[in-house]
Amino acid sequence: MRVLVQRCSNAKCVVKGKNISEIDDGLMLLVGFTDTDNKDTVLWMVKKILNLRIFPDSNGVMNLSILDTKGSILSISQFTLYADTTKGNRPSYIKAMGGEKAKLLYEYFNKCLNEYVPCKAGIFGADMEISLTNMGPTTIMLER
Repeated sequence: MRVLVQRCSNAKCVVKGKNISEIDDGLMLLVGFTDTDNKDTVLWMVKKILNLRIFPDSNGVMNLSILDTKGSILSISQFTLYADTTKGNRPSYIKAMGGEKAKLLYEYFNKCLNEYVPCKAGIFGADMEISLTNMGPTTIMLER
């Protein structure tokens, strides 16, 4: 499982010109799965994200988590996180988990996050327009 975490002041997802979801002050996550991922992988990643100390405290030191700041999460499915470009210039996505299984894990991931902080999502498998204002900028790749 790979999750690209971006601290943001706002983020939104648009599908076919319609605003599907939007957050302020929180994390925008790009989420990808591979065939070895399961619910245990998801639970590990949820715990890591919720406790990741990347928000500034009163001294400007990145010392607070999303739980501390009471922020929100925008979660976007992104199978292209598993792009392999070692051979040629056209990415291979053979390491990305297939559709229905990935969708179930993605929904479980979002449900688990939502138990602790507000979590909004894009539409799995849709062509989405994602925009955000990255604060810091702070961008961290997590992998399990």
